[in-house]
Amino acid sequence: MARKRRRKKVQSRRREETIKALTDLGNRIYNMMRNGEFPYLKLPSRSVSNIIYSEEERGYVLGSKTKVRSAANFMHLKKFAQFVWIAYFTKELLVNKKTSTLRDVYYSSQAYGVDFEEQSESDELIMDLESLIGRPREDMNIFPAERAAIFGDLTIEYTVPGYEGKKINLTTHPDGLMIGHSLRTSEFVETSAERVFVIEKDAIFNRFIEERIYQKYKAILISTSGQAPRAARYLIRRLNQELGLPVYIFTDGDVWGLHIAGVIIYGSANSAHVRDLHTPDAKWIGVWASDIEKYKLPTDPFTEVDMKRLQELMRDPRYKGELWQRELEKFRKLKKKSELEAFSRYGLTYIVDTYLKNKMEEINSL
Repeated sequence: MARKRRRKKVQSRRREETIKALTDLGNRIYNMMRNGEFPYLKLPSRSVSNIIYSEEERGYVLGSKTKVRSAANFMHLKKFAQFVWIAYFTKELLVNKKTSTLRDVYYSSQAYGVDFEEQSESDELIMDLESLIGRPREDMNIFPAERAAIFGDLTIEYTVPGYEGKKINLTTHPDGLMIGHSLRTSEFVETSAERVFVIEKDAIFNRFIEERIYQKYKAILISTSGQAPRAARYLIRRLNQELGLPVYIFTDGDVWGLHIAGVIIYGSANSAHVRDLHTPDAKWIGVWASDIEKYKLPTDPFTEVDMKRLQELMRDPRYKGELWQRELEKFRKLKKKSELEAFSRYGLTYIVDTYLKNKMEEINSL
């Protein structure tokens, strides 16, 4: 009960602090105009050159470089006005206790006569606002579309208005529960789980549920449906840090799957300005390039895009460790890729009966 009150208090404080940060931003712009100045914004630079690896955070963070966006510069004027509207809109959401999505923000701008040519433009300005006030968009009640899912013996208690106090066990729905804001911010009540399996593909997530891996391995299962959304990464970190559950990541056997694991472990360049989204102690345990040879999996040849991405990852500071370099070099030599579903060539349950069993024994022996 005390923990529940603390979390509710923290959430209320974060909301009030975010409202204050947005209000302060508005007052700063207003005072500059009242004093006869062209208003300007000094924003943290989110360029690749300003993203650095922090040993303390064990992940990517923004460096000290900044950029200036000024209403005095004709080239900046449109983006400046759009940015101010984004800040206004997010404050209205918080004050009125409403929520929105990235897509909804894009369309809502048209009602105010603030048109964006593409959603990517409004998405970028939302990230600029995050970096400027030091708050993630989730604190501004803006959420992406839900696509990640979770399943396992974990009872949670909702904290969102209207559902406060309602408890649910995550084995309730056979397809898993979508990881959205309400689940991301819920209280962890009790669990028998001893580990977390993060799975890139929905098909394998469903196979793990069907084969009762959550019982056999006392595991919470999470499907990321590709690159893990921020809500999923935040929840993975919470499960690891608050419940002390080790995290194991399963991805396709290609450079894109390797990078999906890396983003969960070290964070992404796009979200370097947001804290609490990476899990440094999580482990990528397959599909490795060496597994493709070991299990004689069906493969497809690397494309030019795959090879280009491989070269980028080999230079990426996140992947300087022995395992990463070994597997990247193996991919470079093989020039082939495989998918999690490829294990089905040996039967529908081979991936859980043999591959998963072997992997857990291998990891536990290290």
